[in-house]
Amino acid sequence: MHSPPPHADRSLLDIEPSYEPHGPREECGVIGVFAPGQPVGRLTYLGLHALQHRGQESAGIATSDGSQLHLHKRLGLVSQVFDRETIDALDGGEAVGDGQTAIAAIGHTRYSTTGSNTLPNVQPVPARGDLGELMLGHNGNLTNAPWLRDELVEQGVDFVTASDTEVLARFIAHAPGRSWAQRVERAFHRATGAFTFTMLTDQALVAARDPVGFRPLALGRLRAPDGQPVGWAVASESAALDAMGAQMVRDVEAGEILTIDADGVSSYRPPVVGSRERLCVFEFVYLARPDSVIGGRLLYEARLRMGRQLAREHPADGDLVIPVPDSAIPAAIGYAEESGLPYREGLIKNRYVGRTFIQPAQQTRDEAVRMKFNPLPEVLRDRRVVMVDDSIVRGTTTAPVVGMLRRAGAREVHVRIHSPQMAYPCYMGVDTGRRSELIAATHDTEAIRRAIGADSLGYLSREGLLAAVGGDAEGFCTACFDGQYPTDVPLELDKFALERG
Repeated sequence: MHSPPPHADRSLLDIEPSYEPHGPREECGVIGVFAPGQPVGRLTYLGLHALQHRGQESAGIATSDGSQLHLHKRLGLVSQVFDRETIDALDGGEAVGDGQTAIAAIGHTRYSTTGSNTLPNVQPVPARGDLGELMLGHNGNLTNAPWLRDELVEQGVDFVTASDTEVLARFIAHAPGRSWAQRVERAFHRATGAFTFTMLTDQALVAARDPVGFRPLALGRLRAPDGQPVGWAVASESAALDAMGAQMVRDVEAGEILTIDADGVSSYRPPVVGSRERLCVFEFVYLARPDSVIGGRLLYEARLRMGRQLAREHPADGDLVIPVPDSAIPAAIGYAEESGLPYREGLIKNRYVGRTFIQPAQQTRDEAVRMKFNPLPEVLRDRRVVMVDDSIVRGTTTAPVVGMLRRAGAREVHVRIHSPQMAYPCYMGVDTGRRSELIAATHDTEAIRRAIGADSLGYLSREGLLAAVGGDAEGFCTACFDGQYPTDVPLELDKFALERG
């Protein structure tokens, strides 16, 4: 048994003077709907609510009435960006399209991974080429965006934002090809990194996943109350399809391009060298909702298995198991079931505090944790607590939570993490920070235990995680744990490179 320090070793946490949100900062969520005669703007709005967890900085919806595209986007949460009048207008009110009814829509929720959180960078992003106008919403990160942008600038293409999404949109708009699908295929050959996206043209909805398939995308069927099919929908997660009333059909495959128009759904899988799906395994750990299904796997069940495996790998002498809500709840239940310890709620989460609340000082970090969580002393007092969480990124959130449990009366705090040590940055659409900011990159497990003030610390092994999600290393990207990136990455990707360039 380690000697528990009365306080966390703050000297080990002085890696970066910023407040770490609980878990890595999110990425983005995309929606697409093609359903003539249906309220496509409203359906997209409902789907975006289900994807709010994937991006809380801004939101946008674009619609097509069959001849023109219309766009509304703002900074803020989905509920702050849209109201009834806005949605009605996007669906075909007098303010948009001369009263014509919208036939298709795309939507986007954003967390900025390239470019700052400013209105010009909010998605969907417009672009125009010789085939007409398009709107594009993107989930991922182009690792060669600066070079692609330089090429386009040399060709006389103007840019108005500092996001890699505009680079992707303008590259597709100006690429050679007789159809939008052919132009997207061109992007498959030239762009590197992660780019799952939905794209709207005047007559069609286009949806695609990059050849590596870092980010998920699901295809669903929209039906009328009598069961008749009325359209199609795509979304980053199946939970958003559920919110729109769509029935999931299947996952969009890595390297697949879907074109959805009046003739239905057409699929094109261009031959791309080295195309093999490597879905981000952290979608299963934290990013996606537990009620979503990816690759035929319900994430709630996968996280239960993570918790059970964690209990087998790192048992603890405890009196009860508690989660850090919300993402760790299934894993904590699994840990409790496997260990035979009772499961309790020891922390109550304030769900009105966003994940992207960032403050500079350590004192403010502690205050932010108190804003987000409230302990239950009657549950914790004089107990040996096993605290299950999804990840430790910088450690600057975990330490205040452990301290909160001790102040509430916990006699011991044993921290169990249902993922491996995150020692490498993500370049594929999740803002984990630089490697120097990741505590597992510079400290071993014992040093991290001291830094967070825990009595013991255990991480789920990489092999245990892969077993829990039902796959092998060849089918997932695990680069944030082992540094084995499935595609070329820059030595240090600069989030603001397109602004500074």
